[in-house]
Amino acid sequence: MTAAVVAETTGASPHPEPQEHSPKRKLTGYWLLLPGGLWLIVFFVLPLYSLVATSLYDPDGSVLQGYDMTWAFSNYWHALQDYWSPLVRSLVYGAVATFICLVLGYLLAYAIAFKSGRWKNLMLVLVIAPFFTSFLVRTLSWKLLLRDDGFIVNTLQFLHIVGADGRLLATPVAVIAGLVYNFLPFMVLPLFASIDKIDHRLIEASSDLYSRPAVGFFKVTWPLSLPGVVSGTLLTFIPAVGDYINAQLLGSPKQRMIGNVIQDLFTKANDYPAAGALSVILMLLILVMVLFYVRRAGTEDLL
Repeated sequence: MTAAVVAETTGASPHPEPQEHSPKRKLTGYWLLLPGGLWLIVFFVLPLYSLVATSLYDPDGSVLQGYDMTWAFSNYWHALQDYWSPLVRSLVYGAVATFICLVLGYLLAYAIAFKSGRWKNLMLVLVIAPFFTSFLVRTLSWKLLLRDDGFIVNTLQFLHIVGADGRLLATPVAVIAGLVYNFLPFMVLPLFASIDKIDHRLIEASSDLYSRPAVGFFKVTWPLSLPGVVSGTLLTFIPAVGDYINAQLLGSPKQRMIGNVIQDLFTKANDYPAAGALSVILMLLILVMVLFYVRRAGTEDLL
């Protein structure tokens, strides 16, 4: 007998409605979210609250005497007035380093995805190999490479690209080079993940339709790789702007970035309100820029 006949004889519905989930089953999802929620509260919400509160302390207080909460919003204005130069410098250095990483990373990711063949996994390992050593050690190695009597400077002087008294250390070139080297893998990996998913037959189809390679790239490859471009630029730009190791080891006081200023205010000057205000300003500025960039870039495929 079919289900319909049985239903007619018994009076039951041939398609019984699903039973409602029990309250215990409904709570299972919330219990699973609980560890992650507690982690975010302890290590994100509370530190963020503490940072914002610190930025509103009385600027006339001190570490020894303590700070009073006076809701001193003027700290933000004074921080911008006093430290706008390293803030702008950080944004410029971060943008230049991100652009260089995008160019180099795209070429490398494209080569790994389409040209590496059976060496693909090995090349990916080589991309992330620098992560096996300390960030500090990698930056110090660049300091040795760019030293005044090093091979790179001597070669550039021989080619008359750099003057006889020219140098690379303690210049913006050295700081940006360090940023590019340290954050290039953050650009390559998202780009590779996006480019590797592109169906190569689409690229072949563009050439079959008599499209020039450059036109085919900008009509097919580039649009399909945009999710990786957006992810890579964000993963590179955000930490590059807040970095202070490269500027401290490869630059001079003229190349100080906002991270160096915040570190000195917290550890040397003990000016917690100014340091907190600068940190909040930097965070909000990057947040606004990221939201604008993501909105303009169009990232439906990232969701």
